[in-house]
Amino acid sequence: MSSTASTASDLDTSFIIIDPDNKPKQPGHGISQSHPSLNEGYRPGSSASYAHCWNSDIKTHGRYFVDGFGRVCIPRGVNLSGNCKTPINHDHDTFPHGHEQVTFVGRPFPLEDADAHFARLRRWGLTFVRFLITWEAVEHAGPGDYDLEYLDYVKKLLSFLPKYGMVAFIDVHQDVWSRYSGGSGAPAWTLEAIGFDLHTLEDSGSAWLQGVRGGGHVEAERGVWPCGYQKLAAATLATCFWGGDAFAPQLKVKIKNGTEVPVQQFLQDAYLNMWELVVKTLADLDCVIGFDMMNEPHRGYIDLPSLHKFDYNTDLHLSSVPSAFQSFMLASGYPTSVGHWTRSFPVPSRRTAYNVLNPMGRKAWRQDGPTGGKCVWEMHGVWGYDILKKEGVVLRENYFVKHPMTGKKVDWYIDFYFPFVRKWAERVSKHTHNGKQKLLFLEPIPNEFCPSSWTPEHQPHNMVFSPHWYDLQALFYKAFGEFTVNVQGLSRGMLPWKAMHWGQSGARENYSLQIKNIVEAGYRSLKNERPVFLGECGVPMDMNNGAAFESDNWFWQLRMMDSMLTGLEQALIGFALWNYNPGNDDTHGDHWNGENFSWFAQRRSLPPSFSNLAQTSATLDNGGRILDAVVRPFPAKIAGIPLKFGYEMNTGEFTFEWCNADPKSTSGSHEVSNPPLNRMAPLLAKETEIFVPSLIMNEREVVVEGLEASDSHHYDHTRQTLYIVTADCETPGKRHQVKVRVRPGLRAKFEVNDFWTDHGFRVMSVGVVILAALIVWLFPLTIVTP
Repeated sequence: MSSTASTASDLDTSFIIIDPDNKPKQPGHGISQSHPSLNEGYRPGSSASYAHCWNSDIKTHGRYFVDGFGRVCIPRGVNLSGNCKTPINHDHDTFPHGHEQVTFVGRPFPLEDADAHFARLRRWGLTFVRFLITWEAVEHAGPGDYDLEYLDYVKKLLSFLPKYGMVAFIDVHQDVWSRYSGGSGAPAWTLEAIGFDLHTLEDSGSAWLQGVRGGGHVEAERGVWPCGYQKLAAATLATCFWGGDAFAPQLKVKIKNGTEVPVQQFLQDAYLNMWELVVKTLADLDCVIGFDMMNEPHRGYIDLPSLHKFDYNTDLHLSSVPSAFQSFMLASGYPTSVGHWTRSFPVPSRRTAYNVLNPMGRKAWRQDGPTGGKCVWEMHGVWGYDILKKEGVVLRENYFVKHPMTGKKVDWYIDFYFPFVRKWAERVSKHTHNGKQKLLFLEPIPNEFCPSSWTPEHQPHNMVFSPHWYDLQALFYKAFGEFTVNVQGLSRGMLPWKAMHWGQSGARENYSLQIKNIVEAGYRSLKNERPVFLGECGVPMDMNNGAAFESDNWFWQLRMMDSMLTGLEQALIGFALWNYNPGNDDTHGDHWNGENFSWFAQRRSLPPSFSNLAQTSATLDNGGRILDAVVRPFPAKIAGIPLKFGYEMNTGEFTFEWCNADPKSTSGSHEVSNPPLNRMAPLLAKETEIFVPSLIMNEREVVVEGLEASDSHHYDHTRQTLYIVTADCETPGKRHQVKVRVRPGLRAKFEVNDFWTDHGFRVMSVGVVILAALIVWLFPLTIVTP
């Protein structure tokens, strides 16, 4: 059975609905009036909606996102954008000078280019935006001195979204605390306020800044920036932010009125005040559906069991990696021999040398700072310097494991993170408009599973659990091929041979398992009470020595993206890809720490003014890479509970299964494969909407199979949506299935190979030889002569 396109409007409109009895529907659980598909004689696709349009209210109900009609939503989106980490007037040569005068107005792109970019993302089905801003962008000039021009720009830019059926949640982004400690996020004055000298941080080994100065591309610098979390500047600021009252009570910061306040209060109040202004500015936009408190929070030194080393399994070791104690010494002006780590196999890295850092004896602490030029941790008696022996001495080895005053063992999540989440959630909820609550996106420390301590009393009522996932092996080696490794499993004790996978089939299996583990850990810890949304996942475009930039053959990037998205599809969760960056180019990548993740580059595309903004316009694809893997069908709005989805990009075929909810079900399973059927909002729609991109249709016929005879469907090419109306949406637990293919089929991009397809013949041949030799050895021939 095939479908033809309709002529419905390309943009979503509001619904004016009257039920069959002309009685208004009473909303419940935040659900609006009923969908017209409940009306007798309704034809699929007759409404003005399309699958990837989120203009209808998005809320949470248990582990699901639901729309205004109670349909389960699986949104797909993108991080917009990596270039928001740096100001438009950043100067590699003068950094960190002039940090008060930076401006982020125009990040991620000018207002005049907004239509082309948003139309492109709509065409690709990536309409659920994680929008990046940084603390520095809002408050770079000084505490309480806010950049209102920047906030006005952001509000104007986001106001374009409803036109394209898009929504966004705001992520206040940070990596390694700040640009001035080697990452992004906090303003320079946060480091200066506690006594750091911005101009000596790198010389003293307290930060690695080459990456934010435009480096990070050569082998010696590649992937070094995450090690900055262990270096003194970022680790100290994070420790003071989360636990300054416990671990740095003597550190006071002078505020504008001349009084001194504890460092934790100073940093947290400044951060919350900045957040409050952001919420007040943007919360009245309906397209802003939520806020992400902090990207990839880090505990600093809190919970660190030893001042002499970091955990090799959780903390990256590359280049010079000083221990906490060595960092204290270096920043105090004492040249120190530090281990140097290089990539290796089978372990990721090994110590290959020792180098003396800070040979000139530069100090990271200012004499005019609140510590009087002394290391804050020396000031608190964590370590000291023996003048007679001329060496440093650790005085309190377990200082960051137990509360220094009470001696009670601390837990970063329970004692520091959760209390701050509560403060932040209260600030955000103060500024909701018209009683409309915003979603609150929260995430754990990178690469950690959701902690079991994240119990209901620590969960804001409108929380979304938003972890991140990357293939750490591919990022570490900047390579992807036939062999992949489950680093997540290895770090948690998996046997090595079980962690190794071969071929595309193996990569899909590997990624699916890792993503499933993250998702199910979230459901278990959160007791199925919160949705899981993967806030970041991505593929480096410059892997395999950047060969694709020369050949324009993106074969391996395509395969890696397909493996990752296959895993996400099997987990049945929404996600935001990292990242759509108009400023990306082949030479400098995303212009931050040597990263290159954007599968779109403006320099490879047509000027925005040349683009046709219709969803079906192929002109919008210019500048995109690996789009065959990125732009995929997906069930977006489901009249029931999703059970299984699988897409094969080599053929364009997909299968989707879902079932009716059972309000009386007592199922409490936390498994992805068996969701609890009683966690459904009231359903006021019979129509399911599936995004089927015109990019893969391209004049092909859509063939829909597997539905029951009483069900109906329609594919609208102009809206890139397959509409399905199931006649029976009421029988509890009833399963539905649809199989969709295109005619003619797509041309395969690669073989879905595994170890046996590639090496099975060799293995069998060797086996035969071994078996023959064994037979000869056990049953030797006896030659009889006459």
